[in-house]
Amino acid sequence: MLSQWRRLALFKQGLGTPQQFGEGLSGARHAIEHLGYVQIDTISVVERAHHHVLWNRVPGYDRGHLNSLISDQHIFEYWYHAAAYLPMRDYRYALPQMALVRSGENRYYSHGDKHLMNEILARVKAQGPMRQRDVDKGDKGQGNWWNWGPGRRAVETLFMQGDLMVCERNGMEKVYDLAERCVPGNIDLSMPTLIEYAAYLLDTTLRAHGVFTWKQLLHLKVGKPLRDAMRKVLDERIDAGAVKALDSTEGMTAYVDVAAFEQAPTVDPGVKILSPFDNLVIHRDRLASLFEFDYRIECYVAAPKRLFGYFCLPILYGDRLVGRIDCKAHRGEQRLEVLSLHLENGKLDEDAFFQALGGEMQRFADFNKCPILDVRAIDRMRRRQTVQAPLQTHTSLDKARA
Repeated sequence: MLSQWRRLALFKQGLGTPQQFGEGLSGARHAIEHLGYVQIDTISVVERAHHHVLWNRVPGYDRGHLNSLISDQHIFEYWYHAAAYLPMRDYRYALPQMALVRSGENRYYSHGDKHLMNEILARVKAQGPMRQRDVDKGDKGQGNWWNWGPGRRAVETLFMQGDLMVCERNGMEKVYDLAERCVPGNIDLSMPTLIEYAAYLLDTTLRAHGVFTWKQLLHLKVGKPLRDAMRKVLDERIDAGAVKALDSTEGMTAYVDVAAFEQAPTVDPGVKILSPFDNLVIHRDRLASLFEFDYRIECYVAAPKRLFGYFCLPILYGDRLVGRIDCKAHRGEQRLEVLSLHLENGKLDEDAFFQALGGEMQRFADFNKCPILDVRAIDRMRRRQTVQAPLQTHTSLDKARA
């Protein structure tokens, strides 16, 4: 049962069939619209999560595609369960969160200075898009409204309450403009009801995952009214035959997309190196139950307590998560270093796995603009040289720099 559920989950995530979303710019748009969101992350020990997630699903993906999709008003930046790129068609479902910030009910964004916020809005209206550094730097001397603390809080509050939107990113630097210039005129701006919002969450999860748990439906969403609305919407889908509750022999209870499950999707047998913030792995409890993979990112853990490495990346092999690989991109040297590799206990055809891993690691290195692949840590782990050929190892750094 779990194997069938895993195949369904991978297919729904766009990790089961090559070119499921198409290629290039249109493929990136379709991927974001299907997944419902792609999480943004600032950690850059390897390529950032938002690029990594799309690269794994869209052949020909380019880092500039996200700016293009924002400029074309197909996607926007806001908050899902974290900072994310979202489909513009779903903009109205961000309105409840914006309203909470505007009313002061969201305690995380209740400290923006009103005078400064009005000044920033007037400046953007008169002068056009504004970079964060323009606020942080300022031009009035130390201790003024425009210093780093108040300026940043004011801009974040304006962004979260929907007055400003990110219209471009240069690396991780945001460029802000008025929301009225960024949202297309044909977008529905009516406030969704609680039932409509619950249906949006369920539809997004159903479309992007195919098999899910109750807890996953309400991931980081709180409040009894929303739980009650979600129960009502879910029961209606079950009564209509679109969703079915199933119990596995392993003790997991899940809700399944009936139509997709009956298609018995197949899975690419190859290897994929996933981001720690990939949509497939972000719901840790579901991941443990469905893939029998206990995963925690360790960049937030003190170094002496880390088991697998600062930014260990899950390894997908067929329909199983079989290990973690910790990598670091040395961009100045164009070298991707494998710091450690940890495989799960269980049967694994090592020759076939390491050959597949070698090709994927080189592809990942090229994606990181680090074509020199340094896998000495894998050599040490295996304690033999047979892995060196299939991995196309480049460990002679003097030769690589020549």
